[in-house]
Amino acid sequence: MSTPTDTDGRSPAAPAHRTSPDGRAVGGPDREFLAAWADWHAAHERHRADPHGFLAVTHLHWLDSSPARLDGAPGTWSVEDDAVRLVLRAGERVLRDGQELNADGTGATVFLGPIPEREGLSLRVEDAGAGHTVIELAKRGGRYVVRPRHPLNPLLTGYRGTPAYAPNPEYAISGIFVPFAEPRPTTVGAAVEGIQHVYEAPGEIRFRLRGQDLSLTAFNGHTPGTLSVLFTDATSGKSTYAANRSLTVPAPGAGGAVSLDFNRAVNLPCAYTDLATCPLPPAENRLPVAIEAGEQIPYERQDAS
Repeated sequence: MSTPTDTDGRSPAAPAHRTSPDGRAVGGPDREFLAAWADWHAAHERHRADPHGFLAVTHLHWLDSSPARLDGAPGTWSVEDDAVRLVLRAGERVLRDGQELNADGTGATVFLGPIPEREGLSLRVEDAGAGHTVIELAKRGGRYVVRPRHPLNPLLTGYRGTPAYAPNPEYAISGIFVPFAEPRPTTVGAAVEGIQHVYEAPGEIRFRLRGQDLSLTAFNGHTPGTLSVLFTDATSGKSTYAANRSLTVPAPGAGGAVSLDFNRAVNLPCAYTDLATCPLPPAENRLPVAIEAGEQIPYERQDAS
């Protein structure tokens, strides 16, 4: 099952620091710790600013059985028998894996799918003199969604980076992954109304922070063996994005030992755009402590407030 994050899937390296008996880091950040965070953060920002990443999304279209033409995408789109029917007019060009769907240019009808939940495919539309559009076709919450992505989208061209707390070893801690007897299907809400996401939770991560014993339900990560957690904390809606943040956790070691580096907590796409369908954390992942680490409220949301 896919990860609930839209990050680049990189697993953070083990932090360079000493820890106290309760798992807290002690001493100031050393050069290796700061340099590792800076390299990770720069790579994550480059990934986020990809010409066809989520900052390039121009529209969000939900498909149904009624044929419709969509802003930002050629053709007429509808859903038939759990597949998407795309009707292209003469001259409309759409490519999939380098192959023209309207091969002779006179018009064509193609069927795309079925697509499993939380997966998708990409189509390409050439734009003379302005790069090209990538059309994402995916299934979210049991429904098909179309999201055109263009490198000249103002959200992308105006992107200034994301503010973040200065890296602090006190938020790079150890924990224990405790597997459930059986993986638990876990239903969570979404950043858009009307849909829900279901993830498989293999277990929970237990840790101690600020003198409190805490736990987080974990989902499977992007890279096999890794874990992913969605959470909010006492900074949410104040200095960090209100709805969610995400943290990738390296694969557990002996006895379930894990490293949680909250300095690498990141925003999901919904922190930047209303054209995202990001999941919300499960109720038990609303932490009562302030985690003053990781990414903060994006400038785009600050400017809009």
